[in-house]
Amino acid sequence: MRQFILLLLIGAPAYAAQWTGILDPVRGAEWSAAGAGPIPDRTTVCATLPAGSTAAQINSAIASCPANQVVKLSAGNYTIGSPGIIFNDKSNVTLRGAGSNATFLSFTGNNECGGMGGDVCFINGQANWSGAPGNTANWTGGYTPGSTQITLSSTSNLKVGTVIILDQMNDTDTDNGGVWVCGKVNVCASEGQSGTGRNGRQQQQLVKVTAISGNTVSISPAIRMPNWRSDRSPGAWWSSDTPITGSGIENLSMDHSGSSGGESGIYFFNADGCWVKGVRSVKGPRNHVWLYQSTHVTIRDSYFFDTKAQESESYGVEHFQASDNLVENNIFQKIATPMLSDGGNGSVFGYNFSINDFYDVDGWAQGSAYHHGPGNSFFLWEGNDGFGLMADNVHGTAHFVVAFRNRFLGFEQGKYAQTVPIHIYAANRFFSVIGNVLGTDSYHTVYSAQAGGSSSNCDKAIYSIGWGGNCGNGGLPNDPVAVSTLMRWGNYDTVNDATRFQSGEVPTSGQYGNAVPSSQTLPASFYLTSKPAFFGSVAWPAIGPDVSGGSESGVGGHNAKIPARRCFEDVMRGTFGDSTARTFDASTCYSSTPQVRPKAPTSVTAG
Repeated sequence: MRQFILLLLIGAPAYAAQWTGILDPVRGAEWSAAGAGPIPDRTTVCATLPAGSTAAQINSAIASCPANQVVKLSAGNYTIGSPGIIFNDKSNVTLRGAGSNATFLSFTGNNECGGMGGDVCFINGQANWSGAPGNTANWTGGYTPGSTQITLSSTSNLKVGTVIILDQMNDTDTDNGGVWVCGKVNVCASEGQSGTGRNGRQQQQLVKVTAISGNTVSISPAIRMPNWRSDRSPGAWWSSDTPITGSGIENLSMDHSGSSGGESGIYFFNADGCWVKGVRSVKGPRNHVWLYQSTHVTIRDSYFFDTKAQESESYGVEHFQASDNLVENNIFQKIATPMLSDGGNGSVFGYNFSINDFYDVDGWAQGSAYHHGPGNSFFLWEGNDGFGLMADNVHGTAHFVVAFRNRFLGFEQGKYAQTVPIHIYAANRFFSVIGNVLGTDSYHTVYSAQAGGSSSNCDKAIYSIGWGGNCGNGGLPNDPVAVSTLMRWGNYDTVNDATRFQSGEVPTSGQYGNAVPSSQTLPASFYLTSKPAFFGSVAWPAIGPDVSGGSESGVGGHNAKIPARRCFEDVMRGTFGDSTARTFDASTCYSSTPQVRPKAPTSVTAG
C-alpha cells in the first residue's frame, strides 16, 4: 500500500495556504473565515426563567436583556405557543438552556418571521426579500475577483455593517461552454428558478459593508466569482436595517411536532454572526434550520431528527441565498436531505454525520450534501460522513464546489435509485473532488458513469457525471463539460480498492484549468489551521487516503470515524432505523474523554 506523509499546515497565515499547490486560485475561497468565529461564552445572566414559562415571558426577557448577556431557561418542560420565540432585531443576546437533555421546549405555535414562519425567529428590523428588496442600485465597478471595493449608483440607507446582496442577470439560454449561470426550464433546469434571488438574477454573493466613501463601498469578503461583468447588468440590494448579529440559541431540546403553519424550526432572516449550538431538534417542519439572506452564522454540535414532510422538502439545514456560513459537527438522522443549499456561496459544511436520509418514495435515495439551487458557488464540503454529494439541475446550475476528505457511501439499506456517492448533473461545472473515501464495498461495481459513455449500472457507480437527468433518464441535454471540468485527485474508491492520483482526471486545459498537483501529499484541512477542539482525543484528520487503521471495514482502513459519528454510534447508541429521537448531550459527546455507554449484551444465559 502506498504510504503518505501528512502535511499539517498549522498556523498558516493566508487562506490559500491550506490548498495551495492543489487547487488553482480560481477554484478556492477563504473558507477559514466562514461562520461566526469563536462563539462567546457569556457568563452574565440577565434573567433566569423557571420551567413552564410561556413564549411571551421568554420573549419579554430576550427583549429587555442587556447586550452580551444570557436569558437562562431552567431545567424542565416548556410549552411554547404562538408567537413562538423571537429575537426581534435583538442582537448580542444568548438564549441558553440547562442542557439538551434537561431543558425541553415543545412548540404549539410559531412566529411569522418575515413571511415563511419559524418556531424560533432571528430577524432584523426590516425584513426585505427578493420580491421587495428594500433598496436597490446598479453595481457599476469592482467586478474583479479579489476586489474589496465596489461602486454603486446609489448608497441610500446604506450603513457600515449592512449586508448587501450582489447579483447579475443570468446568462443567455445558449450554453457558453463554461461558467453558465442558468435557471431556464427545459434549457438547463427541469423546474426553473425557485424563490432564491431576484427574478432572472440567480448568481449572488452576500457581502458586508466596511466603509462608504461617496459611491465607493468597501466590502468583506472580497469578490469571488470570475464571471461578473457589465453586460449582465450587475446590481445590488439591501435592507434598510443592519442585520441582527451576535445572538444565539444553545443547550436545549426542541420538539416541533405540535407546531403548525411555519416552515422552519430555527429561522435566521437577515442575520450575521449568529449561532445554534448544542441543540437537539426533533420533527422539524420544512427544515430544522433555515439560513435565509444570512451570513457568518454557525450551526454546530447539534442533533437533528426527522421532519414532518418526509419527502422532497425535508431538510436539516437549508442554506437559502446566504454566504460564508459554517455548519459543523452536527448529527442528522432520518432527514431526506440533511444539508441543502439553494443559492449563495463561500459556506463550509464540515465534519457532519448523517444517517437514514429518509425520503418517503420507495427506493429513491437523496444526497446528504446537496446543491439544489441556482448560482451556488465556492462551497466546501469537508470531513463529512454520509450518503453523498449531489448537484441536481432542478432549479439551476452550480460551480466551483469542493469536496475534501469526506466519507460518502452512496448506499443505504432499502435504496436502489440514485445510489451514487458523487452525483453531478448536467451544467454543474468546475467541481473538485479531493482526498475522499467513496463507495460501499460489494455494492458499487462501476467507477464512473458519465455523459458521453454508458449509463449502464449508473446507480452502482462511484461517479455519475453530466447526465441531463438521473443516470441519463431526463429531458435535458447531457453535458460533457461537467465531465471535462471535474477535478478528481487522491480519492479512494471501493470499485478500484485503491487511491487514484491520475493526471488524466485533472482538467489542465480549457477555461479555469488546474495544473496537476506536484505532490500527492494532502493537507489536513482546507479551512482549519489546527485540530478542532471537538475532536478531543480523536485523531485528526479521520478520513482520507493517508488515514490508516480506521475502524470502518471495507474501505482500506481510510475512515477512522469523525466525532459526530462516534457520538451517535458509541454514546447515543443510535441506529439506522430509530423511529424516535435519541437522547443527546454535546458536552458528553465532545469532551476530551467522551463517555461511552456500555453495549447491551447480545445474549444472556440464565444461571
